[in-house]
Amino acid sequence: MTAVFVPADADFQPFTRRGELAVSPERSPTYWQDARRRFVQNRRAFTSLCIALALLLFTLLGPTLWRVDPASQDLAEISVGPTLGQRALIVDEPRAPAVPAAPTAFESMGTPTTEGVTLAWRRVPEATAYELFRHQYPPEGVRDLGLPLARLEPTQQVYADRLRLESRRYYYTLVIEKGDQPIAYQRIELSPAKAITRLGATRLGLVRADQRLGAFLRLPAHPFGTDALGRDILARTMQGGRTSLFIGIVAPLLFLLIGVAYGGVAGFLGGRLDREMMRFADFVMALPFVLFMILFKIMLGLAPGESGVIPMLIALVVLSWPASARLVRGQVLQSRSLAFVDAARLMGASPTYLITRHLLPNLLSVLLVSLTFSIPAAIFTEAFLSFIGMGVVPPTPSWGSLCNEGLHNVLSHPHELIFPALFISATVLAFNLLGDGLRDSLDVRLRVTR
Repeated sequence: MTAVFVPADADFQPFTRRGELAVSPERSPTYWQDARRRFVQNRRAFTSLCIALALLLFTLLGPTLWRVDPASQDLAEISVGPTLGQRALIVDEPRAPAVPAAPTAFESMGTPTTEGVTLAWRRVPEATAYELFRHQYPPEGVRDLGLPLARLEPTQQVYADRLRLESRRYYYTLVIEKGDQPIAYQRIELSPAKAITRLGATRLGLVRADQRLGAFLRLPAHPFGTDALGRDILARTMQGGRTSLFIGIVAPLLFLLIGVAYGGVAGFLGGRLDREMMRFADFVMALPFVLFMILFKIMLGLAPGESGVIPMLIALVVLSWPASARLVRGQVLQSRSLAFVDAARLMGASPTYLITRHLLPNLLSVLLVSLTFSIPAAIFTEAFLSFIGMGVVPPTPSWGSLCNEGLHNVLSHPHELIFPALFISATVLAFNLLGDGLRDSLDVRLRVTR
């Protein structure tokens, strides 16, 4: 006969004695806790997030630290490379050069500076004209004399060169002509010293009006150099970053909101309304972006030279929402047939409740990843349109318009193009890698439950 076991209260007490194997249930991490853990462990994605935050701080808080007016021009610092402040000589204002008494040869009168180089030569009786050339490198022959500066009369014996001089070595060549044929060549090698006029230094607040000539002073620093108009590239990069990031962040937020509302309604209702709404979205996706960008500028009455920020923002929002609408519609069609949605519907939940409490929260990870990928696409679109002159135009700076301005001097002064191009590349790369990391972290199929 089998004995019947009757459990008592003591049989249900937890094990407290040492040496006994007691299993205490460990609380599993939530979805967002596990996603955050995996995102932090992804070094590439976490580094990209730090770079994106650093770029935002650079554009938003940078002007408060670097207090330089991005529109101010310093004519003494035109197309200067990156510098922490050059040592400059104070010189007098340029004047018309006086005819030398008796120059012995082709020579420089006075100290050659970046404010002016005065050249003098002995008059040749049989000469009918003089030609003056300037080269940045040693000439390799009579066909490689450099930049033609002037063609002078045979009675002239002096010339002042003030054409965008830099503190570097120059090679001047004087060609003596008889008729139309050169009969002699004279060459001189000069290295102008960095200089600034006393009036220019006074306007910049660097010296007093009675500061003596010949003294030296320290010019303002330009870590990114200056452009062709003497404007600080660092200050313009900060201000241009505000324009580029404004379009790159605000436009995706707006067209993502439109796409969520449009695609959510189409996917939830389904049927004929869904088909008609998606056909309209396909029609909008087929519209040419550049053509509508031009039409929006005409509709808003923008004249040449006015900022194109608003037309570009409108064009991005109006023509980019169908992609997010199609994404949201597909996710809603997939989620509305799940068990928890059917259970809520059987309990009498309204469509608004189902969308706001069940469908949209489950789309949050997908929308976050989509937003992260849309930001670099919008920034690159703005940079491309501004680069070809269809987007943001001067004087309003953006990274794309700065690249467009720097392209004209890329061979002689590459820093004008390199710095804004680096910021565009770093921003696009950082947000793309951030999107990859968020997609890997928020994917439910990769979640590890502990």
